[in-house]
Amino acid sequence: MVAASSGGVGLIPKERLEVLFAELAELSGQRNAIDGRMVEIFAQIEGEQLWGMTGARSLPAVVAWKTGVSPGNAHTMAAVARRVGEFPRCVQGLKEGRLSLDQVGVIAARAGEGSDEHYAELASVATVTQLRTAVRLEPRPDPSPAPESKSESGSGPVEPELRGSVSKSGDGQYSWWRIKLPAVQAATFDAALGSHLEGLMAQWKREREAVGGGGGGEFAVPMPTMVEAFLALVQAGWDSEVARRPQGQHTTVVMHVDVKDRVGSLHLGPVLSRSERQLLGCDASCEVWFERDGEPIGAGRTTRGISRRLRRALEYRHPGCAFPGCGASRGLHAHHIVHWEDGGATELANLVLLCPFHHRLHHRGVITITGPADQLCITDSDGRVLTGASLARPPTQPPPDVPPCPGPTGERADWWWYQPYEPESPTAN
Repeated sequence: MVAASSGGVGLIPKERLEVLFAELAELSGQRNAIDGRMVEIFAQIEGEQLWGMTGARSLPAVVAWKTGVSPGNAHTMAAVARRVGEFPRCVQGLKEGRLSLDQVGVIAARAGEGSDEHYAELASVATVTQLRTAVRLEPRPDPSPAPESKSESGSGPVEPELRGSVSKSGDGQYSWWRIKLPAVQAATFDAALGSHLEGLMAQWKREREAVGGGGGGEFAVPMPTMVEAFLALVQAGWDSEVARRPQGQHTTVVMHVDVKDRVGSLHLGPVLSRSERQLLGCDASCEVWFERDGEPIGAGRTTRGISRRLRRALEYRHPGCAFPGCGASRGLHAHHIVHWEDGGATELANLVLLCPFHHRLHHRGVITITGPADQLCITDSDGRVLTGASLARPPTQPPPDVPPCPGPTGERADWWWYQPYEPESPTAN
């Protein structure tokens, strides 16, 4: 390959381009073959459910973590790995370097069963965009109609439950929200919106009367509209939620601890293990009652201490889950590295954000987290250090011996003459 690149020096531009394209074809074939082997490896990991031992949430999370690719590419590789058995010809084309991972990924994402031969032939000449169109043109099987069920009175079929929807679009300057509600829920929404509009109108009138009813010219406060009423409705709901639960999704835990046997239990609830006590004490207000011989003898501190300001500092320092390879950034828990019940301080150096999945995983003993936070060390149950680095390293073996991949033809597709794949109709018994 190096010789091909250096040998093109001094050629005219057209010949030079042909030399570069020849090298790209060779590299593309080798890359496709490597992707094919990686798909086989991840298919084996998925088939034996080995990815669960890594502490990752799913197979795409393992792919992104261990190979250093983007989440989109990881989902593509995982989709192909999960359907290796359904598309053997397409996967074989990938292993031989004739097809790319993106081409096979489009097929594996949505193509119907039994379409392997059809798309393996089409993918040899079609681009990724053309394959997406071809898969979209594939007729989808009609879902079998649900059996009619009688209403409680037995007079007729039960009407399906009406479900609303919320969608959003925008152009960067404005956003459009489209809210679709059943009639009963829409009536509630209309009443709440009208109530807030009336309140804003009354306040607006009082303020005008306070200044003598003058208009104020161009600086006058405009009459409130449905937009202001909607924002007031949202603000009222937000204020109510903050007043009810100041720390978001967190709750207050009432725990009884026997000072003699060091056994804890929930208030009017079951006995807690040590790991459960630590999990509840990490990111939930914990009210501790001390007992001796079943009789309360006093109450301990009622604090978790993770204020909004401290949580913002945690999010600013590291906005996502601290577990390597986890991209979660919402609903995170603030975890005490030295557990709260062991005297760990509720301060920035002893706190780290974890998603609920990895937080539970730690308190179950599957992973271990040690600190301080600026030198965090996460290990698995065998003591191996887990890092966010991929497994990529300089190759020690020669590249796959596959022919060059020239890629799709690039011709314009005439979809008028294209025959989409049609799945066979189910045979009637």
